[in-house]
Amino acid sequence: MPEASFFTDMLQSITDHGRQLLFSGSRNTQAAAKADLQTLCEMLLSSRGEASGMALAAEILDRWGGLESAGAQQFFHMLHETFGPDTVRLDQAMENYRTDKSSGAVIALHQAAEPRRQELLRRLNQAPNGTARLVRMRQQLLASKDRSEAYHALDADFTHLFGSWFNRGFLTLRPIDWSTPANILEKIIKYEAVHEIASWEELRRRLAPADRRCFAFFHPRLAEEPLVFVEVALTRSVPNAIADVLDEGREQINADEATTAVFYSISNCQDGLRGISFGNFLIKQVVEDLRRDLPGLKNFVTLSPVPGFARWLAKARDPAGARSLSKAALETLSLLDDPNWPGKEKSSAELERVLLPLAARYFLTERTQEGRPVDPVARFHLGNGARLERVNFLGDRSPKAVQQAHGLMVNYLYKLDDIVANHEALAQRGEVIASPAVKSLLNQNDEGRRGGNGQQGSRAFAQIMNSTLRGGRK
Repeated sequence: MPEASFFTDMLQSITDHGRQLLFSGSRNTQAAAKADLQTLCEMLLSSRGEASGMALAAEILDRWGGLESAGAQQFFHMLHETFGPDTVRLDQAMENYRTDKSSGAVIALHQAAEPRRQELLRRLNQAPNGTARLVRMRQQLLASKDRSEAYHALDADFTHLFGSWFNRGFLTLRPIDWSTPANILEKIIKYEAVHEIASWEELRRRLAPADRRCFAFFHPRLAEEPLVFVEVALTRSVPNAIADVLDEGREQINADEATTAVFYSISNCQDGLRGISFGNFLIKQVVEDLRRDLPGLKNFVTLSPVPGFARWLAKARDPAGARSLSKAALETLSLLDDPNWPGKEKSSAELERVLLPLAARYFLTERTQEGRPVDPVARFHLGNGARLERVNFLGDRSPKAVQQAHGLMVNYLYKLDDIVANHEALAQRGEVIASPAVKSLLNQNDEGRRGGNGQQGSRAFAQIMNSTLRGGRK
């Protein structure tokens, strides 16, 4: 991106001139060398010159980059203790507001309540590559084991600022294909978080064929660093296993033959931007672009992992846990203790009968303390307005998926006419919108609690799914 490169070069030139002005001469050089980070931060906050401010910001970030772990923790502690709100000014603003409810008093209270470190972070962002370095700074903050008041206050400041700096209006959607520059393709391999890309040849199989797509969000200040990307398979039907999507021997089709777009991997790339949501905008934008370019597409679905299911089920199996499972169900679930169970037909059949109803319970009735779905991927898609369409037994047989979800995968359906209503149902009533097939599994769950075999319910579930998704159409 030539524009971004030109802007970066210009910032670097201004910064270099600022450093010459700020640190030239033996006295200034000695003073700068003796100044600690706290002093430099105070100087930056009081600076009025653009070039000198950029030079100070660069100096602070350079020194920050050279700190060991202990020094970084001391820096975070200093930011919290020294660069919080001006308490005298805040007390006065609060006192004024008690007697004066005018807009001016509200603005003064808001300004007084803002920690000084937020303005400090804004000024640090002026340095060349300042945005990327601040993202790395928060990444180190999140990686620390400290969960003190200082940690939470600093993270709130970063989250507040990043939420504005990485607003959807600043992001650009770019297709990623086999002709994309290698330095970006390397990052797609590195950041893939759902289904590992083991080689360049495997990456080519995901990007080059006519029935494959990949899209990523970029930010102008991180021009060659994808923020989040999604991989899409164009198919004639809704897949129930990831092997059908990634199989190198699969039948390839032309894009205009596809009726279904399958979002099978969504990966966030920057740990320092954790909690700053991009994926919801990404999916909706990609859906719009695909509908425009390929009008034959009728279904937009995911093939998603269930990363919290095994952990939840382990608690349900714990005799000390609050969840009640029938004796028969517990006996069947003991088959999970054999690491080779996915390859054993009898064990798999018995576990399928018990796991699918429990999965329905996990998605439809279990909630966090805040009243949200317990599964993180479910929270994301259901919160975006998708419908829980199908639970796929052994949809992913990889060791990672077997460990995290006992091999389960899920299809979430994005039906554009229903997205708003589905979102509101979850947000306002806490209701998970699900297909009749998934809802039918809850009855099997009740049978399992009473000790029933649930086989009749399993057959009913299969019949409903065949009629619901035949040919890739709802």
